Parts: sequence; C-alpha cells; structure tokens
Amino acid sequence: MNIHKTLLAASILAALTSTSAHAQEETPEKTQEEMMETINVSSRGLISYVSATGSKSDTPIIETPLSVSVLTEARIEDLGAVTVQDAIGYVAGLYNGPYGVDTRGDWAQIRGVAPVQYLDGLKSLFGYYNNVRVNPYSLGQIEILKGPSSVLYGQGSTGGIINLVSKRPQAETDGQFWAQLGNYSRKQVAGDITGALNDDASLTGRFIGLYRDSDTQTDYVPDNSLVLNPSLSWHASEDTKITLIGNIQRNESGSSTQFFPWQGTLLPNEFGQIDSSTFVSEPGFDQYDTEQDALTAIVEHDINLDWRLRLASRYSDSHADYASMYGWPPVFAEDNRTVNRVSYLSRADARTWTSDLQLHGSVITGPVEHELVFGLDFQDAFTDNDSVYGAMNPLDLYDPVYGQATGLPTEDDLTEGTNSLTTHQLGLYVQDNMRIDDKWLISTALRRDRATNNPETGSVTEQYATTGRLGFMYLMDGGISPYISYSESFSPVIGTDAFGKPFVPTEGKQWEAGIKYQPEGTEHLLTASAYRIKQENLQVAVGPEQAADPDIVDPDGQVQIGEIDIEGVELEAQLAWDSMDVYASYAYTDAPLAATPEHQSAIWTTYRPQNWNGFKIGAGVRYVGNTSGGYGVYNNNPIHLETPSYTLFDAMIGYDWDNYSLSLDVDNLTDKTVLTSCLSRGDCFYGQQRTIMANFRYNF
Repeated sequence: MNIHKTLLAASILAALTSTSAHAQEETPEKTQEEMMETINVSSRGLISYVSATGSKSDTPIIETPLSVSVLTEARIEDLGAVTVQDAIGYVAGLYNGPYGVDTRGDWAQIRGVAPVQYLDGLKSLFGYYNNVRVNPYSLGQIEILKGPSSVLYGQGSTGGIINLVSKRPQAETDGQFWAQLGNYSRKQVAGDITGALNDDASLTGRFIGLYRDSDTQTDYVPDNSLVLNPSLSWHASEDTKITLIGNIQRNESGSSTQFFPWQGTLLPNEFGQIDSSTFVSEPGFDQYDTEQDALTAIVEHDINLDWRLRLASRYSDSHADYASMYGWPPVFAEDNRTVNRVSYLSRADARTWTSDLQLHGSVITGPVEHELVFGLDFQDAFTDNDSVYGAMNPLDLYDPVYGQATGLPTEDDLTEGTNSLTTHQLGLYVQDNMRIDDKWLISTALRRDRATNNPETGSVTEQYATTGRLGFMYLMDGGISPYISYSESFSPVIGTDAFGKPFVPTEGKQWEAGIKYQPEGTEHLLTASAYRIKQENLQVAVGPEQAADPDIVDPDGQVQIGEIDIEGVELEAQLAWDSMDVYASYAYTDAPLAATPEHQSAIWTTYRPQNWNGFKIGAGVRYVGNTSGGYGVYNNNPIHLETPSYTLFDAMIGYDWDNYSLSLDVDNLTDKTVLTSCLSRGDCFYGQQRTIMANFRYNF
C-alpha cells in the first residue's frame, strides 16, 4: 500500500536527517520552569493528562492523535471497582462485561471488538482459560488505547488494547491497610507499603498483599483470591534504573457464567424468568482454580541527554484447573424447564516470555523536533490444554437437584499433549513524533511482524504483516487540539474454522478524526472522536446458514467472514472543580457484531463539600442501549435477537478523617436484573446484581 511507503520514507528521512542535524545543533535542555509546568495528574489524582500506551513514551493526551482513556488509581478507588471489568464501565466506546458476570476473567468490547490485554506494555494473556485474573489493587492505572494498535504492540485487535500499569516502588514512605466486607459473604483484607530501603534512596521497595474469601451472585461459585506483589527499584547510577515486579497469585473460583437459554431470559417461558443465581454445573465438581508466578524486569538507561534505552521483559508461569457443566446446546427440552448438561474437564498451562527493547531519542532538524522510538519486541508462549468431555446429565433450571450426575470426567480421562501450542512473534518498529513550530504534530510509525505457530499435532504456520500509522494534529491556542489519523492492526489466528480450513490473520484499518480540549486554567479534559474501521477475517460463531452446509465439520466452531465496517462517535469529559469531579461519556457504535450496544452513555459525579471536610458522596448512571445478537432460529422460525436496553445506578458515600477512611460502595443500586447480551447460538447472559461493599482504610 502507498501508506506503507509514505510511512517508511518519513521514518527513514527522520532518522537520517536527525544524525546530521544533531551534530550541528544540540537539543536544548528543558528549563526548571518548563519542567514544573508539566502536570501529569489533577490535584486529587483522578484525571491523568499523560499516557505512555499511545506512543510507548510519556506523551500528553492532548498531543496524541489517537483515542486514549486513562483511569488513575484514585479514579479506580472512587468508583469502588473491585475488578478491572468494574473499573472500565464508564469509559466511552467500551462495553464492559458483554457476557455478564464471569469469575474467569475480565471481558470487554472496544468499538465492537474484544481488546487484547497488556500488563506494563507486554502482552499478558495467551490462549484461553489458563491465566489468573489481575486484581486492580496492584495497579497504578489502566490505559485504554482504542482502535487498531499493532504498529507498536504487534498483536492488537481492531478494537484496541487495555494496558494495565503496575504500581511501582516510591522513595517516600507510604502505606495503606484496607479491610472490606460485602454481600455474598465477601471478606477481604489488603495492604500496600512502599519506601526507601537505604539512606540515599537508591534502593526502594514495595509490597502489596491481598486476601479474599467470598461467594458470588451465582450459587455454589466462590471468588477467593491470594495476591502477593513484591517489587524493587535500584538506581544503579544516575543514568540507570532497574525495576523488578513480582506476581504470586492464587485464585479459587468456578464458572459464574451459566449460558442460560433464550427462553426464560430474553423470551418468555410459562415457568417464568430463570433466577440469575441459578447454578447449572455441579457442586463439588465445578471449579476454576488458577495460579500464577511471574517476574517483570524493567531496565531504563539514559545514554545522554537526548538518547535513552528501555528494556521490559517478563516470564510468567500460570496454570488452571477447570471443570464445569453447562447446557449444550443451550435450549430447553420439551418440558421447557430442563437442559441437558455437558460435562467438561481441563488442565491448562501457559509459560510465556515477552520482551520489548526500545531506543528513544530527541532530535531537532531545523524547525522540526523529533521524538524517535526504535523497537524490537519478542513473544515466546507455550500453551497446553489437556481436556476431556464427559457424559450428559439433565437439570431442571426451575427446581435444580444436585448430586445425581453420573459419568463425570476425571484426571485419568485426560489426554496429554493434544492441544499444545508454541507461538513465536518477532516485531521491528519505528516511530517518529514530529513537532513543527510548536503547533503542528505529525506522528508516523511502521512495523514488521513475523509470527510462527507450532502445534504439538499439525503443521507449523508462519504469518507476516506490515502495519503502519499516520497522524496529524494541530495545537491551537487555548488548549484545543484537532487531529486526524490512520492506523492498522494485525492479529494472528490459530487453528481451523468450522469447515476444517486454517484461519487467516485478522486485519483492521481505521480512519479517525477528533478533537481534544484541555481548557487553560482548569483541570478539565474533554475529547471527541469519530472513526470508521474496516475489519477483515473476523471470527464469529456458526450461523444458521453455515450450520446447514453439508461440508461443515464442527457446528460449534467458528467461521471468518470476509469484511465488515464499524463506524462510531465517542465523547468523553473529565471535569474537576474545587468540590466536585465528573466523569461523563457517550458512544454511538454502528457494528454488525454481537454483544455491541448501538448507544451507551454514563456519568459519575463525586461531591466533596469544602464546608464538610472529609465527607464525600458519589453517584453514577450507566445506560446501555439495545444490543443486537444477530439472527437465530426459534421454534423452527428465524428471529432477530435484540437484547433490550437498560439503565443502572451506582452510589458511594464516605468520610475521611486524619489517616482513616470509611466508605460504602453500591453497584446496581436498585438490584435490577439485566441481560448484557444474547447470542445466535442460543444463550443469554445476566449482568451484575446489586453489590454492596463496606470499606475501612488506614493510611500511614
């Protein structure tokens, strides 16, 4: 494509001219006054004005020609979020929990497509149902990059990525003890302490610990967790800093997602609505227990005033014991109350090593200031899922009786090595963010990827991709920044489709235009964007037309459709006054995809009256419009599935005094039962019921 040639030429020209220009003119150092004017977060820490996810370097959001949303640690606490899925519920263009309450992981749709999850800039999830669920208490912030992002991250979906940023050691001694009680027998204690470990503060440490014993809104499904996050930073010299971040995590849970039939959820049933707490699996058999040991190393070295190196690398070893029963196909028998449950058992492992080496440089060529990034990243992942299906057993969803299931699979039934896969990905990328006359910003980036998939059984496949990005932004007086950008994505797809043919890579192309506004003299941050995405080779469940094809091999598998268009508009406002903060968003998404609401809006407001020192009260409203589920067949007749719209209310009240804090958080205040989506294959998903959490915090 011409865009690749344009990006390549721009990058090479920038690299060549920067060398000669730097020999003639040194980049001036920022004055102390200029450095003091750089503000990263608002006064209460709720609004971040800087993100590293969009460009792999700390860049002001209003100088990034992409859609980026950042949730700070203070914002996550203000919202009362206890999972990553909870925390992202107010972000524009993002639908959190499209498949209901699921203790197995944090799911979302960004611009209609599931994002790829990263941790500290490195991909964190490989394969399926073999990783632990990250606890937000260990995070300093959550960064959401919307739209295709392969140019800097390699594997990224068309929708975007969610980058989780770990808390880091600090030199100033600080700590917190947190105790929480909630409904569903929730009991949780956590602690976080950081500070210098020697006299000159060249060695700093941090330790985060969390223990939880809890049930869930689904009967017989626990949500227990143990999290240990030690970290250490060593300033080896004035120019070199090494940070180590450990993660030791043990989660005990089960399957809270029950795959309920249309009838009794979306469609009426003579026996009424299926209770959202109904458990379809079998007590004593059902489990989703995960464990993970991981170590991340981050090395930062300043070569000189203009050039610096950054290396991030992580090794992770995770395991999951998974056993469940669920109705499949998700339809009632002739009595309209009994489902036939399939039993499933798996033992899944993932051992991954990911690395990202970056060279950053600041160069001036005439009137142009260049911020360059040259990068090499590598992913090596081994995943193995030894699984087996057992006998079918019926269950009455309106009057379940447990303990009568027979023929359940055991460890002895597992066949090892049949689902083992080793994947390698190597990527080279270059980025040049150019500033011209302190008014014009031009961002160019180009990347080349090679991905290899080596299954234990089957043939080795190689996939290559070249992706690019080009963005223009104008910095107007008064803090207004209009922009336009083009970006691409590439994501390798492993396995074969429902017809037994190998999958091909998913590709995406996006045009986006928008405006960002940070009013002078305020802490407000407002963004607006409009986009159009063309996605090719999207994976979807087998529909009625494909299911009738005599050549189909796996009716429960997936197929790749040729091409779809996704269009949308997103508005987001973060406002801060002396005693009030507001987070508001709206999104319109036109996508022919399941579990994608056409309209979404949300607003959260926190009020801290100055004359009532320490008192705080917050309230939020989330609206989710009708969600299309495509077409299905019901009673031998084709029907169009559409999950009805819903509105949920959240609330918070609290009081802070001295080093102490008390608060009460309530999600879904009215305890409204909602369906988050229904799929053409026959199942529907319930959203979160009312959740109440009382918190006590002691800061020291």
